[in-house]
Amino acid sequence: MRDFQLPGRSTVHAKNGMCATSHPLAAECAVGVLRAGGNAVDAAVTAALTMGLLEPAMTGIGGDAFALIWRDGEDRPRGLNGSGRAPAALDAGLLRQQGLTEIDVHSAHAVTVPGAIDAFDMLLSEYGTYGWDRAMAPAIAIAREGHPVAPRVAWDWAKDEGALSGAMARYFLADATRAPKTGEMFAYPAQAEAMEIIAREGRAGFYEGAVAEDMVASLNALGGRHTLADFAATKSTWVEPISGTYRGMEMIELPPNGQGACAILMAKILEGFEFDEVDPHGPERAHIEAEAARLAYDARNRLIGDADAPGAAERLAHMLSDETVNALRDRIDPMRARADLLDDVAELHAMGPAVGTGGAPHKDTIYITVVDKDRTMVSLIYSIFHAFGSRIASDRYGINFQCRGAAFSLEDGHPNELQGGRRPMHTIIPGMFAKDGKPVGTFGVMGGSYQSNGHARLISNLVDYGMDPQEAMDAPRSFFDKGVLEVERGYSQSTLNLLASLGHDARIAEGPIGGGQVILLDAETGCLIGGSDPRKDGCALGY
Repeated sequence: MRDFQLPGRSTVHAKNGMCATSHPLAAECAVGVLRAGGNAVDAAVTAALTMGLLEPAMTGIGGDAFALIWRDGEDRPRGLNGSGRAPAALDAGLLRQQGLTEIDVHSAHAVTVPGAIDAFDMLLSEYGTYGWDRAMAPAIAIAREGHPVAPRVAWDWAKDEGALSGAMARYFLADATRAPKTGEMFAYPAQAEAMEIIAREGRAGFYEGAVAEDMVASLNALGGRHTLADFAATKSTWVEPISGTYRGMEMIELPPNGQGACAILMAKILEGFEFDEVDPHGPERAHIEAEAARLAYDARNRLIGDADAPGAAERLAHMLSDETVNALRDRIDPMRARADLLDDVAELHAMGPAVGTGGAPHKDTIYITVVDKDRTMVSLIYSIFHAFGSRIASDRYGINFQCRGAAFSLEDGHPNELQGGRRPMHTIIPGMFAKDGKPVGTFGVMGGSYQSNGHARLISNLVDYGMDPQEAMDAPRSFFDKGVLEVERGYSQSTLNLLASLGHDARIAEGPIGGGQVILLDAETGCLIGGSDPRKDGCALGY
């Protein structure tokens, strides 16, 4: 139990239903859907659609979405891959001929066809009771009437105001010149028109007709090779989740092209170390976690790409095999950071070239989880990849495009090589927990590449340290990336010094590391227990 004399927040407990997400207006919207008789899928989709307006740097209908759905009485959850594909006329060979070695995050070539609207359509069609008109209504109201900008949203917005120009400045800056301030009303009348078309026509209103024509023309004007046929052909995929256990707790993830396998691999590596006597905010845990992250992310970069690419199933099996886990774990020295940790790892991962995935670290995603009175659980993540995505907006309707194509590799023969119609490696990963085959909870951790590390850290916080969902979210974080071990200010200076003595380039992170939400099922009371990350504006809200 937390010390009520210190800053913090309590877990949220509710009997009937709950939503946890990073914006309070979206959480209220979801609970309103549940109160009105909608189910968890109705609530998650309806609230998610508002998030592209409430947190436009993080997500929007020009992005992608993934989901896990677990209905009471079913043996296992079902997964949905709503990630878009590269235009059919674009491939790595074409860009290599132009002398490129990576894809510019802010170019039209980085824009894969948005998959979120198709994913939401499939969710509503398969599980929902709401139609598009009802699901889109709150988002249309926000787009028309505006909303007061929340503090964390304003902070993110201000960092990028100088980088927004053209249509992006016209649609996403106040007076086309500046980021809106905290509490200032901001509206999206052009995007409201597009949403009204989708509300009337459903999926076809986005992937065909005037909205699709606007998106394709805007991308083609900047050199994109997108076609109306690419948009019309967009189709999400129902997939079988993958999982791994950590000290008896099962962590359920989606298979590639997402990085869920990286989260499982990292947790399996960490399972070989005992943390019950280790300070959760001390140097020993941060060091071992950093070394495990280096190994797991290296495997991700070598092995994960489109699930339909040749050899994908074999690469996934290799990545999660006990042999691979043990071989990687044995490389970790608990007493020092090994400069040679990855020197000969290519021999272990003979199936993948020794190159990294394209793109840069980012922290721009929203996550939403909903559980209803019937105990249907939804774990949904929705993103445009980097801050304001590609920073390209469609000219007529102001739809902000994702830049997921920047995560493709241009390396010839790489599992994640850019090819027309392929999906890139994705960082956004929804999660669920189970024990003895029964659902325990639903969760997600935002923060781009950090997400796999965040999943492993979260399950350790819950299992090793007995933290409640809110404590697990509140706890300070660390993340090793590109040679630097970043730690949040919740770590002491002495811990920072000890990490340096172990050989790490340890630094205070420039900003908060990620975000996240959790809803757990209380086995004793049958109630829901929610937590929401203080690094964001949101909350867990139940009824």
